[in-house]
Amino acid sequence: MFVIYGLLLIGLGFLVVLKSEWLLINFGRIAWFEKQFGAEGGSRLGYKLLGLLVIFFGLLEMTGSLSSFMGFVLSPLIQR
Repeated sequence: MFVIYGLLLIGLGFLVVLKSEWLLINFGRIAWFEKQFGAEGGSRLGYKLLGLLVIFFGLLEMTGSLSSFMGFVLSPLIQR
């Protein structure tokens, strides 16, 4: 089941990266990305980075490493 969810996330991330211009036209610019990445493709770059992040999480899910990775990332916030 991990593989199926991982492949779905990878496909979604790929579509976000591929269709970043369509997302920009239909959903508009994101002010934070424009401020951080500048006027030259700020929101487009932001959409592509979000897509790459989704692909990364999809790969983690597909390999079964997502729970251990999230445990590592959130370990400073979780008291054991």
